[in-house]
Amino acid sequence: MLYRKITSYLEDYLESGTDKILILEGARQIGKSFSIREVGRRLYQNFIEINFVEDDEGRQLFKNVHTKEDFYLTLSMVAGNRLSNRDDTLVFLDEIQHYPQYLTMLKFLREDGRYRYIASGSLLGITLQDTTSIPVGSILRKEMFQLDFEEFLIANGLGTEAIAMLRQSYEARKSLTEEYHNHLMDLFRRYLLVGGMPDAVNTYLDTHNIVRVREVQDSIRSLYADDASKYEKERSKKLLIRRIYEMIPSQMENKKKRIVAQDIRGKEGDRFAQYQEEFEYLVSSGIALAVHAISNPHFPLSESLQKNLLKLYMNDVGLLSGLLYHNNIRPVLDDNCSINLGSVYESVVAQELRAHGHKLFYYDNRKHGEVDYLVDDHSLMTAHPLEVKSGKDYKVHSALNNLLANSDYNILAGTVISNEREVWQHGKVTYMPVYFVMFMEIDSPHADESEYIF
Repeated sequence: MLYRKITSYLEDYLESGTDKILILEGARQIGKSFSIREVGRRLYQNFIEINFVEDDEGRQLFKNVHTKEDFYLTLSMVAGNRLSNRDDTLVFLDEIQHYPQYLTMLKFLREDGRYRYIASGSLLGITLQDTTSIPVGSILRKEMFQLDFEEFLIANGLGTEAIAMLRQSYEARKSLTEEYHNHLMDLFRRYLLVGGMPDAVNTYLDTHNIVRVREVQDSIRSLYADDASKYEKERSKKLLIRRIYEMIPSQMENKKKRIVAQDIRGKEGDRFAQYQEEFEYLVSSGIALAVHAISNPHFPLSESLQKNLLKLYMNDVGLLSGLLYHNNIRPVLDDNCSINLGSVYESVVAQELRAHGHKLFYYDNRKHGEVDYLVDDHSLMTAHPLEVKSGKDYKVHSALNNLLANSDYNILAGTVISNEREVWQHGKVTYMPVYFVMFMEIDSPHADESEYIF
């Protein structure tokens, strides 16, 4: 069974005694249901799972239920012999976005307190916008992602002591030995091919066969496309969502790596605002990651974003590498100099940063150039730029230099991540190997815990 960090969060939540109902959000096929199921069955004598998508495709017992009383009656029809009390009964409402009335009902289920509840869903951002009564104060929302690189390492046999040593090296800004570096880079390149979708990772661990892995990834991409058709009523929007999603890999090969509005339908004069709903669907569903442009970077970055300029990345680097290289593993494993891996490296960094709680931005200034990522440094209350390099020219970064030299921005430091082993610093720039991105969490690892006591 794959190790998932979310397990500890779920355990803490269920053992905390809070009466708020947790909704675990995220894209399809990332392991939400499996994780809840595993923890729920272990901690509760009675675990009842209701999948609203399966219900809609089957007997539709829960489809037209709109009151707490009718819900209890229907629940007793399918699980009456397993319903006891709050202390030993957990009811899991899976795919809750499919029947939006249950989002409103959560407030009343919480107030009643008869059983313990937990829910999961995708497209919650869009669904909540259309919900007439949002149960503010009654729910907790937690976003989940597929396996990050640290979880992939654990799946491949690295133990907790090894991970702890790596974290210590990152925090101390210490280089790894040549042997350990090479081993980690080999695993990192395999992660670029496999990605973090649990089914793809399990298939890789079982078979080590890239053809089988790609079959899993192809089915996930097809599922995402089907979801767009399922949740959008207008046929034109379905086609545009699919078109934008399919454009992501090719756009990432362009210099600017941005989705250009007039390329979507091939019509001059089209503007980003025309496709706001389509972009929102792709991001809210979790199948794409949005990285917004910032030309004037001040903390917090969300106050300076340019809403009409953004890059879209696929949510999983394995899905991207499958589209780019199909069953050919050599360009990635051999780090082939003739192949530009820049888009793959940028994609995996976006995936890691987002999984670790960062909102994603990039620096785009017509005069001074472009820097791959900007994240908020909450401990220093400033922006922190990151430049991603996949080749040997990792010391060349004029846009980053221009950004750091601008005293108006008060940016204290920047980071360049690349394939190179050594960790070192020159001026305001720290150079470090790309695998250390797995420790770039939203809170600084150097912060004194006492700073947060008040």
